[in-house]
Amino acid sequence: MLQWDFHRRMEVPSWFFPDAVTAVLYIFLVVLAAWPAMVQADDPEDYQRELIEQAARSRLADEREWHLLLHYGTDWLGRVISEEDDEGFFLSPRGKYDPQAELEATIRQLFSPDPVGRSKQPAQCAFMARYHWLKERLGFDEQRLPPLACERYNRWRAELNPAGVSLIFPAAFLNNPASMFGHTFLRIDQQGQTEQTRLLAYTIDYAADVPPDAGLEFAFLGIFGGYKGFFSTPPYYLKVQTYRDIENRDMWEYRLNLSPAQLDRLLMHAWEMGNAYFDYFFFKENCSYHILSLLEYANPELRLRDRFRFWTIPADTVRAVVGYPGLVKDTTYRPSRSTIVKRKRALLTADESKMVRQLIDEPATSEESAFAALPMPRRALVLDVVSDYLRYKSESDDPDTAVYKERNRRILIERSRLPIPSPDVEVPPYTKRPDAGHGTTRVTMGGGWRNQDTFEEASIRALYHDLLDPEEGYTPDAQIEALGVTVRHYNRSERTRVERATLINIVSLSPIDDLFRAPSWRVNVGMQTVRHDGCRLCSSGVFGGGGGGAVESTMLFKREVLYLFAEGEANVSPAYRDFHRVGGGVTMGLLADVTDRWKLTASGSYLRFPLGDRSDDIRWHIGSRYTVARDWAARVEYSHRDRDDDVVFAIHAFF
Repeated sequence: MLQWDFHRRMEVPSWFFPDAVTAVLYIFLVVLAAWPAMVQADDPEDYQRELIEQAARSRLADEREWHLLLHYGTDWLGRVISEEDDEGFFLSPRGKYDPQAELEATIRQLFSPDPVGRSKQPAQCAFMARYHWLKERLGFDEQRLPPLACERYNRWRAELNPAGVSLIFPAAFLNNPASMFGHTFLRIDQQGQTEQTRLLAYTIDYAADVPPDAGLEFAFLGIFGGYKGFFSTPPYYLKVQTYRDIENRDMWEYRLNLSPAQLDRLLMHAWEMGNAYFDYFFFKENCSYHILSLLEYANPELRLRDRFRFWTIPADTVRAVVGYPGLVKDTTYRPSRSTIVKRKRALLTADESKMVRQLIDEPATSEESAFAALPMPRRALVLDVVSDYLRYKSESDDPDTAVYKERNRRILIERSRLPIPSPDVEVPPYTKRPDAGHGTTRVTMGGGWRNQDTFEEASIRALYHDLLDPEEGYTPDAQIEALGVTVRHYNRSERTRVERATLINIVSLSPIDDLFRAPSWRVNVGMQTVRHDGCRLCSSGVFGGGGGGAVESTMLFKREVLYLFAEGEANVSPAYRDFHRVGGGVTMGLLADVTDRWKLTASGSYLRFPLGDRSDDIRWHIGSRYTVARDWAARVEYSHRDRDDDVVFAIHAFF
């Protein structure tokens, strides 16, 4: 009866177990057969080995996404090496050079709750992107590798409130060496974001950790990787305050087309980048280069960095992003404070402009009859211009910021008495978007005549833009040339030589007026060919610089800038007695826009050299450029120096 009752309760036919002993034996054999799997499920090391073997079979360590996560590349000898320089970013002692060793160490560490990295979190949380990529590729069994709750990441992501991402480009700023070529960073656009709330969004920025007042030290350490570069997430309004309000830089916002999954990948990788630093290289591994690395991991099909083998210029990276089909949704222009003031002031009459200057110096002028006689809309526009300027000055590094804030407060009180809104004033940029500009590398082919000889020449300039290059997309009246060399062959003398070389050549022309009085300046370091005394073609090192002022007008051409510099120069050459000469003098010049495609420049200099080879130079130069297309231009230039005349015609190609 027990046997029957047992079978009936289990609803198993009586013939299945002849007796109770057989049933017990059957259960024992089932448990014995399942025991290895039960033991394996309870042994993390066995599961680690299983995952590592699976990853090896799939060759995950060779996949592009793993290399993007660890920032692996190849050195000049073709060896694999990571660009990351923080040892805490690697979980294997060989991780910087060995993708397979780092992958195996990562898998093992994912089982541990011990803190790792700069952020001191478990590996699953410190390296979110690695964990989720391996989980997707290996199909983690969450019973055998339980996921950890990453509260810090979840709070950070919730604070970002992400809905999209934009690439931000503040224009070049020559008065800050770190920003001479512009800058790029990302803004995390929030859910429900409006034009008014956009400033409250967070950004993802990469920059060098530079001590205050670094001075000339920055030039050396920045070029040769002497600083550490870190990622950070400051609010957007702080970046706008720095770039637009203080440094007077126009900003361009490129809204990117990333899917929700790609946005998640970008944020997870940005989070784990907080665990490390890179050695910062001004011309290569800079802000733009590492921002591109985030976008590449978000969408590995992009391959944006492939074209930046030797140097990375922010404007070029913007062109790379815009040039990828479908990556950019739309573009927004955010003018600087000075651009806003200049555009609004252009709408004023001459008398109203005088009132602006008077109100800036003394807000009580608003009570005078001349101002009170203006129609209310004109008074409102005048007061708006004054307030914009005073706010710009109060947020600058001017020592009288408190004075400007007080004056602005009084102007705003007067403005509040006018019961009309401020007029909508269109503020177009003074130049086109940075992605519309020419490439920053230039190749030139040309020929000409020098004294009694003809020649052909070829040159290449690595960076960036000079005063005669097509100006669309670049800071007006500014020049930065670096790493250029020209080789010339003289036909009569049958000589081929390096005619000139440029290490750095910077010119900043800042037209002054009654409101803006920034100085103009120049620096030049390089080599040129001179004719001096008995030497007809001698190489001469040049170290020069100077400062002065510039003014803008429209009296002669469509637009022209006239400038005057006081400058010093030192030359080193066997052409000079004592092998050198040092002196100084003055330079006057003109830079003119004849048409949208045609530009002229002319300058004259007198320099006296009282030290070393006692001599003087009278120089003049005339140049003309015609833009054929965005990346093509034709030039003709004439130079005179100390009984030495040089005429050259050349075609310039940019890429």
